[in-house]
Amino acid sequence: MIRDNLREFIDRVTNDHVVSEEDVRALQGEVLADGLASRLEAEALLTLDRTLDAVEGWGAALTRLVVDFVVWKQPPNGVVSNDDALWLATVLDVGGPTPTAMNIAYAILDEAGYVDMALLDFIMRGRQQARLSQMAA
Repeated sequence: MIRDNLREFIDRVTNDHVVSEEDVRALQGEVLADGLASRLEAEALLTLDRTLDAVEGWGAALTRLVVDFVVWKQPPNGVVSNDDALWLATVLDVGGPTPTAMNIAYAILDEAGYVDMALLDFIMRGRQQARLSQMAA
């Protein structure tokens, strides 16, 4: 379930076709002051990341929200289980790994005490894809 205030935020930025600095401040301060509450909320914000233009601070704010949710709000704290890693790797890989998706994966790797191999596989695939893209350019 997505909370009403987050749904309103998503509707507003989708209609504006951009995530502004004011939107980022509102998201962190009012809309999601307590962080993400569900996978569905995380998925909705990751969809925005792939579909809308955004100010530079958006990626960092989204990264922090997803890391806090996956590492600290999903039991056991500090551990990214196989189920969570498979879900997150799948969501991050939709349409190919974006820079924000890769930053989220690396930030989780840095912060968690244990990360299941599924997320590490995502990181390796993303790195390989980036190398292939550079070679083709």
